[in-house]
Amino acid sequence: MAATDASKGKPVVVVDDVHVIYKVFGTGKRANSVKGSQAKKTRMREVHAVKGVSFVVHEGETVGIVGSNGSGKSSLMRSIAGLYPSTKGAVYTLGKPTMLGVGAALLPNLSGEKNIMLGGLAIGYDKKGIAEATQSIINFSGLKDFIDLPMRTYSQGMSARLRFSIAASKRHDILIIDEALAVGDRQFRMKAEEKIRQMRKEAGTVFLVSHNMKSIQDTCNRVIWLEKGELLMDGDPKTVCDAFVAAMDKGDSE
Repeated sequence: MAATDASKGKPVVVVDDVHVIYKVFGTGKRANSVKGSQAKKTRMREVHAVKGVSFVVHEGETVGIVGSNGSGKSSLMRSIAGLYPSTKGAVYTLGKPTMLGVGAALLPNLSGEKNIMLGGLAIGYDKKGIAEATQSIINFSGLKDFIDLPMRTYSQGMSARLRFSIAASKRHDILIIDEALAVGDRQFRMKAEEKIRQMRKEAGTVFLVSHNMKSIQDTCNRVIWLEKGELLMDGDPKTVCDAFVAAMDKGDSE
């Protein structure tokens, strides 16, 4: 099992030798059919997205997750959130993880305000609580002039702002933010990063998955680097981010 550090306070997430393996349909070589035409044979393939990852996250930490596309970041976060079971190993959490991603489900034909109600109920508000929080969510999102319009009329950035504003309005034991800040404008990103720092001070634990190294370094006090499903580094944000960027630059030049 992953080791703990008593000096950092109580552990809230323990990832112990986690493997995530997906079974997906793959298309094989063309085979001759009885009539002489060619058809593709379909077979199952295994994708080993996460390979034996272990670490411990303590109360109040904000952990950045970096890695190239396909490195297993989102698969690991879904496993921590309980959305996808690990194939091997285990995840232990003290409290309920809430995952916020750019693909988080809001209903396109409903207005932003009605989606605030639905989204709030989904993350644990009761009807009275989300009604009381609605105006502050609207104000934080900066979407007051659009809040009565259907979500289908929103840009990707506007939708991400609303999703983040809903999730960040509630105190979470563990909040997982998967690329949700990547599509917001600069002003909103700065406001969202400040909100994450505030949540950390309140002893909530935050995971932030992002390709934006500045956001990671400005927001997180620890960074984990995944590559090809394996944990390569875990430590100081600047040290890990610099190593990751150097590796990516080297790969691009080869």
